[in-house]
Amino acid sequence: MRARSIVNWGLGVRLVRWLVLAVVPLLAIEGLAARRAHAAEPIRLAMIEGMSGPFANAGEAVARNLGFAVARVNERGGVRLLGGARPLQLVAYDSKGQVEEALLQLKRAADDGVPFVLQGNSSAVAGALIDAVNRHNAREPAARQLFLNYSAVDPALTNERCSPWHFRFDAHAEMRMAALMEVIASDARVKRVYLINQDYSFGREVARSARVLLGARRPDVQIVGDELHPLGRIKDFSPYAAKIKAAGADTVITGNWGNDLTFLVRAARDAGLDAGFTTFYGNGLGAPAAIGEAGVGRVRAVAEWHPNGGVDAMERVYAEFRQRHPEPREDYFQARMVVLVEMLVRALEAAATTEAAAVASRLAGMRYTAAQGNPLGEVWMRPEDHQLQAALVVSVMDRLGTAGVARDIEGSGYGFRTERVILAEHASRPHSCKMPRPTP
Repeated sequence: MRARSIVNWGLGVRLVRWLVLAVVPLLAIEGLAARRAHAAEPIRLAMIEGMSGPFANAGEAVARNLGFAVARVNERGGVRLLGGARPLQLVAYDSKGQVEEALLQLKRAADDGVPFVLQGNSSAVAGALIDAVNRHNAREPAARQLFLNYSAVDPALTNERCSPWHFRFDAHAEMRMAALMEVIASDARVKRVYLINQDYSFGREVARSARVLLGARRPDVQIVGDELHPLGRIKDFSPYAAKIKAAGADTVITGNWGNDLTFLVRAARDAGLDAGFTTFYGNGLGAPAAIGEAGVGRVRAVAEWHPNGGVDAMERVYAEFRQRHPEPREDYFQARMVVLVEMLVRALEAAATTEAAAVASRLAGMRYTAAQGNPLGEVWMRPEDHQLQAALVVSVMDRLGTAGVARDIEGSGYGFRTERVILAEHASRPHSCKMPRPTP
């Protein structure tokens, strides 16, 4: 196989534990493959992600989460198909966080015969992959691929750019912003807002949806700044922090992720900026430690779940994850990746094949409930646009040990407590998708 393993890519010891837990067990299975039937061959999942470059830490977090989800399936015997159970195998393809490199890695995955593509860190990359998968599937109907998206949240991807070969397992930017606005709408402290976001499709959408929803829910709020900055290229955000402070903002709204968020909040702290941060991703990857005491009661995040979320079934899954990854800096857990892998397995078993169109037909419209083993409760893959419908949780930063904060984030001494739960039917948004159904 032309794809190289994570260790061979020299990504360092941080992923060795993940490799041992998620991949090494598969090597034993592969060692038996020569003596077993074809049915025992792994079902490969191509993770196309930035494993090097400015967002490598975000890519590593994805690898840990997907590796954990894959290992859970394999430990219970793998995917049950007609010819016998088959394990899953996660294969990493390093996009370096670049569109062109991601397209090259997609071609390599196709050449390697990998039927399922997973990606999420960058809506720009996701948009390019959707187009490329569409072309590949039209050109190679006998070797079609399915694209499973865990965090690229530009709404266009399930609206005007929707595809029968693309499924999104994360709430899109407008859904997330609407959830955050439920809390902002009743927060009298919010009077002067500064918007700062990464300059690409996702960041622009965050800014747009913030302006629209603030206008509808809080017309009294003044937007005192609206700024876009280069993606992944800023190491020193102090000039931006100075501008936010000079504008007199009491609240910063940002969709920044990875180091672009960590460096921004660190600069804000160093500048003595007395403003709350309303974020999509402020609950991990170094942000809580960078914010520190200034974030108590002032920093919000939105996700499908968080470590103090209080859902017993997901608490048990999170405990499994922490047992595998006990180091505090590796505790950034994304529940939706477990849901993605479990729903894929259910679709594979229902389709009784790995053929992309057959699996897609089972995923579209799938309901995955607590009674069926979903630790998040009930979710629904809306068939018209392939956008997962699920509840969202808005949480606010607080000190470890305060009410509702039994766990901190990355050993920072700060965690998040639930502020508002937005039910799936309220988090849902209309769509403009029009797409044909794939033919098995």
